[in-house]
Amino acid sequence: MATPPAASHGSTPRTRRELFSEIALPATAALSAMAAVGFDPAAAFAKLTAAGERAGDPLATATDESFWFEVQQAFTPDRTIVNLNNGGVSPSPRVVQEAMKRHLDLANTATAYTLWQLQEPQKEGVRQQLAALFGCDTEEMAIVRNASEGLENCLCGFDLAAGDEVLTTTQDYPRMLTTLRQRERRDGIVLKTFAIPIPCERPEEIVELCRRNLSSRTKLILVSHVINITGQILPVAEIVRLGRERGIPVVVDGAHAFAHFPFAHADLDCDYYSSSLHKWLCAPHGTGMLYVRREKIRGLWPLMAAPVEMDADIRKFEEIGTHPAANILAIAEAIAFHLGIGAERKAARLRYLRDRWARPLAAEKRVRLHTSLDPRFACGVATVQIEGVDSVKLAEHLWKRHRIFVVGIQHPEFEGIRVTPSVYTLPGEIDRFRVAMEEVLTKGLPT
Repeated sequence: MATPPAASHGSTPRTRRELFSEIALPATAALSAMAAVGFDPAAAFAKLTAAGERAGDPLATATDESFWFEVQQAFTPDRTIVNLNNGGVSPSPRVVQEAMKRHLDLANTATAYTLWQLQEPQKEGVRQQLAALFGCDTEEMAIVRNASEGLENCLCGFDLAAGDEVLTTTQDYPRMLTTLRQRERRDGIVLKTFAIPIPCERPEEIVELCRRNLSSRTKLILVSHVINITGQILPVAEIVRLGRERGIPVVVDGAHAFAHFPFAHADLDCDYYSSSLHKWLCAPHGTGMLYVRREKIRGLWPLMAAPVEMDADIRKFEEIGTHPAANILAIAEAIAFHLGIGAERKAARLRYLRDRWARPLAAEKRVRLHTSLDPRFACGVATVQIEGVDSVKLAEHLWKRHRIFVVGIQHPEFEGIRVTPSVYTLPGEIDRFRVAMEEVLTKGLPT
């Protein structure tokens, strides 16, 4: 069997103080830089990313286990299991958990006062930081509970008539397909889907498939930035351009992209984008963001009603009634943690962990990768299949026999198990997964 590359530890071990400086000080510098430039989107994003990447070469750091040991210690995982489903929801680092508890404790001292008079205004600081991280204007960033809520504001917020078509892929997120199918039943719209190659390393092929499926009745396009079941990165900017040329709005599902690998709004130039923050940003569970271009806000109905005075206010998408402020305010700590690691270094580490298991397994004849290993087309999420082995039963076996948690996928077009490590994942845990898979290749599943 092929063995994964050995980790490089560097020539001189660093002290804990030096490692802390690499992680914590860039985040502090980044937030200070953001404040210094005001909130010009391009300048804020440039300052944030430059400060976050100040500490060295991302590819070299990807295998520096002394650096990642410090990152791992920031989390509180149960090491009796191997959690490789961080794409579903990620644990938050200890500092985020503590911030959330602190804000919740304060809220409960005098709830009606602390929630609305003290903590609600603090939310604006989080909005500014999220906007800078995405590279947009503060008045274009809504804070929602997850990507589903943000996307449903968009998919249910357009005025569509019977016969109007909404176009997306057959691999789109089930909840979004369910949302559109409800609109089919309720409003008489038509959901039109098309299949894409698995995996795809020719993005122009996806754009062409989208183009061929457009019609005079197409009124909306939904596109995933990252396909949740394979990790495929789609050519969002090109599809946005295609829609704009024809006057068709494009809604981008960024649930698995934001804070996963480096990009900014300018790279996509989209009008609508939503993501969950409890995935790759490691923010509190039940937090998300919704971007709507400023001039598009007025024309999009919110999922829950807002007064007419808020028609052009991004905050109309946050009118959900009483809700905890603690989850939202602790997003700020998650942003600081993300910036301290650095987006480039995080992506390089995730790809290293993926390649550590995927490349050796891909060399086996019965193994099929449904995810490209080209960094242009995927990052930390990857889906693998052992031919002749039921993927759902394989996932169950990995859990029952090895306490390895992955997702078994059975899609009409393919099957496999989805593997998603995180920055706290140990290389040894990846090796345990690889060895368990090699055992199944050799012996099959137990009967």
